[in-house]
Amino acid sequence: MKWMEFPREVLIGKNVLNKVPDVLNKLKIGKKVFLVTGKNTVDVAGRQIQEMIEENGGVCEICVSEKASPEEVQKITEAGAALEADSFLGIGSGRSIDLAKLSSKNCDVPFISIPTAASHDGIVSSRASIHSDGKSESFEAQAPIAVIADTEMISRAPFRLLAAGCGDVISNYTSVLDWELASRHQNEPFSRSSAMMAYMSADMITNSADLIRPGLESSARIAVKSLVLSGTAMSVAGSSRPASGAEHMFSHALDRIAKKPALHGEQCAVGSIMMMYLHGGDWEKIRNALLQIGAPTTAKEMGIDDEEIIEALLRAHTIRPERYTILGSGLTPSAAEKIAAVTKVITE
Repeated sequence: MKWMEFPREVLIGKNVLNKVPDVLNKLKIGKKVFLVTGKNTVDVAGRQIQEMIEENGGVCEICVSEKASPEEVQKITEAGAALEADSFLGIGSGRSIDLAKLSSKNCDVPFISIPTAASHDGIVSSRASIHSDGKSESFEAQAPIAVIADTEMISRAPFRLLAAGCGDVISNYTSVLDWELASRHQNEPFSRSSAMMAYMSADMITNSADLIRPGLESSARIAVKSLVLSGTAMSVAGSSRPASGAEHMFSHALDRIAKKPALHGEQCAVGSIMMMYLHGGDWEKIRNALLQIGAPTTAKEMGIDDEEIIEALLRAHTIRPERYTILGSGLTPSAAEKIAAVTKVITE
């Protein structure tokens, strides 16, 4: 049996933040809401949503999250249980949404995703990233029952976040290739419909790369739609396979190695350039799309040392050894250097 979770309501557009009370009423999920947000987004959207809920007869308690840790999940779960919350709202660019996902699952109540930036495809997926002992781990949570993405608000977020979200989606090209490889080499279950959705989301970005610019609501709309489609592909697959392959393992390795890691989507996109080279595909297509958007394509642009890129390539295959990818049992140092140099990620 395969279990698929999909949002019942997806609102994307200008000023849809005002629709939060309407969505809660339509879904009939109760009046007690536990809202998880961050120290910046609490003023951008958190307080406003709290006021709207309370003006409509609801009860809303706010938790300003500090870090995506197991301890924070436990704290939020306990606070939500004490409120006897009927639902959790995650409001932010990543961390708050992941915390709300896991805490709502622990409390067995619905979760609503309200992104304030389009920085990664976690706004719709059932996976959550939690950090512990300097490592990032992906956990099964639950897909949101609703997604409310105000593209006017998202367009005002730093453009770097939007560009990173585009990079995260573009990396689906190599994720799907790795998944196909695992299907052929290890008979891993493969969903063509999920793979096609993941490819479509990446195509939405690459085909519109010249239209994605800072401050444009239309750019935010393109990014959010592609992120929603990418997250839905994971729900269809029942795993993160269509949107997480060797390029994500490279990114997680960088998180552990680099003195100052870049954004998740930036690292995955740069990793995807190199992994596409390994697959023998059109890595320049990925690189050119990122250049058009204004996303980083080199170690220097990410603020990462060349040596850290090489070390991450060498370690990447150990991050999720159960997940078969193009990296196989690992690269040699000379191969890693060649890959990074040929694709212009590092300077020769």
